[in-house]
Amino acid sequence: MGKSISRIISEFAIHLKYEDLPEKVITEVKRFLYDSLGCAYGGYHTKDVKIIYDIYKNMGGIAEATIIGYGDKMPAVNATLINSLMIRALDFNDIYWKEDPSHPSDIIPAALSVGELADVSMKDVIVAIVLAYEFEQRLCLFAKPGIRERKWHHATLTQFVSPIVAGKLLGLTVDQMVNAIGINASHNYTIGCPTAGKLTMMKNTVDPMAVQSGVFAALMAQKGYTGTEKVFEGKEGFMDCFFGWNAKNEELSPVEMQGRDGVTRWSWDIDALIGGLGESYKILECGMKAFPTEALSHTHLTCTLKVMINNNLDYSDIEEVQVTTLAQAHDILFDPAKYRPESRETADHSLPYCLAAAIVDKKITTESFSEEKLKDPRIFDVIDRIKGIPSSEFENMFPEKQPSKVIIRTKSGNEYSEYIEYPKGDPREPMTLTDLENKFSALSAGLLTEERKVIIKDSVFNCENLSCKDFMNLLII
Repeated sequence: MGKSISRIISEFAIHLKYEDLPEKVITEVKRFLYDSLGCAYGGYHTKDVKIIYDIYKNMGGIAEATIIGYGDKMPAVNATLINSLMIRALDFNDIYWKEDPSHPSDIIPAALSVGELADVSMKDVIVAIVLAYEFEQRLCLFAKPGIRERKWHHATLTQFVSPIVAGKLLGLTVDQMVNAIGINASHNYTIGCPTAGKLTMMKNTVDPMAVQSGVFAALMAQKGYTGTEKVFEGKEGFMDCFFGWNAKNEELSPVEMQGRDGVTRWSWDIDALIGGLGESYKILECGMKAFPTEALSHTHLTCTLKVMINNNLDYSDIEEVQVTTLAQAHDILFDPAKYRPESRETADHSLPYCLAAAIVDKKITTESFSEEKLKDPRIFDVIDRIKGIPSSEFENMFPEKQPSKVIIRTKSGNEYSEYIEYPKGDPREPMTLTDLENKFSALSAGLLTEERKVIIKDSVFNCENLSCKDFMNLLII
């Protein structure tokens, strides 16, 4: 193949400069940064964040990087995990879903923590965030079909990207960057069970852990630690172990394999990963979330809310709800454990629960997954009336579209339906700045005054004039 895949990626990352970025890309970085900080303030309250925060606070260590909201300064590796988990905790941060799903904003804390450690400008942090989105999203196009089909979690993709982001801000050489990728990608493969069946706190934690270890890998490489260069295409590397690749000859070798969704032809798209670097930027194709739920639920929630609100229906009117969805969404969101969720993590990945809550309250917010709501008898009166129908036709439309058809039948014999093809927050129907302000304000309620909300927003959208240290100090409650 000539140069290794890791080396091609590393050369692009090392040479990318702020001046190379189109203005619309810089603006989009700021929008995702603002959205992610709002998610972090929302995650501030969660039990899982508090557990990790308490562990690291008791550990102590060198004051290198700031914890969003709390203000404590900890070793950059530790701060990365806490901040990433804060962004991820409510499942309200961004979404990109092609062959594989991903939340590239999980990696933003690697840029912030290492940016503060290295005392760089926010211009440098912006470049690192662009790299996070670029390679995380390209990796979502790389495996054919995606690794999720092969029963692995997308944190497996993040392990390759987080050392790139951290290494960029540490000023690694190309050789050191190659080593950092090889170090991190040798030990972070994540099985799919954190998002299958009954979910736990690990659902939101596996990706932040891959982000955290990427920072550590970059620090190791900076000190001279070496890692496998051909971690993608080499013998027993990523592509070899996940099938569809001949490592001896370094060439495609597609093979039919049994995956989550049946027998499919497994292969790889190398051009999707490393072709045309710098010609355009993937961050412009990433979406945001209008609901704090699993991404494939959003079109269904929008359809359901439209029917309930536009027809002035009450939950007590409902006889049956019929939801036609993608086959893979049905597999993720309709398995038996999702009909009696006992935790927030399972509930926000349960389409029956989310739809029942939307039918009862005619809205979905972070409060829809509170302990009180998880015991609301009205929700469980409705939930067994909700039936999922997997559609091969809809599956064939994905990922270009995320179709949903919802039919609600009432006890009086009336029938109402809605059909949409992509959710609010998709690049084809983007969140407006007002949408983002409202989301940020709701998530930071009780933590920030109105004045502080304005200061943080202004700081984000003018951050190129700040150092990373000064920017992080503005995020303290």
